[in-house]
Amino acid sequence: MPWHQVELRLRPRARGIHLVTDEILGHLPQLKELRVGLLNLFIQHTSASLSINENADPDVRGDMERWLDRAIPEKAPYYVHTAEGDDDMPAHLKTAVLGTAITIPIRNGRLALGTWQGVYLGEHRDAGGARHIVATIWGE
Repeated sequence: MPWHQVELRLRPRARGIHLVTDEILGHLPQLKELRVGLLNLFIQHTSASLSINENADPDVRGDMERWLDRAIPEKAPYYVHTAEGDDDMPAHLKTAVLGTAITIPIRNGRLALGTWQGVYLGEHRDAGGARHIVATIWGE
């Protein structure tokens, strides 16, 4: 397979950090055909993020959300961009901190993640809705 690209739609989620590895893999059966390659995931939103972290203990996701909420509070008096609600500017900042794209190696038809790694969706809005991700695959 040379290059392949598909747009994924992740189901809506509540505000927080969510493990979405299995949902993403469900959209990408073609990964099983590759011996070696790369998967790039890019989220098409400015108020949601992608990252890789702990896949076993949900306390990590909760701790990350609590840390982000303390580091980037709502209703800070210095925010100017407030027209879309109290969670909007903090969502943009959290996305800038965590990022909008990740690249993962593919090995023998599987993501070459570490034993305790998974893909996180950071939903930084109270009502973010479905999230769209462009998945770009390259490999042989």
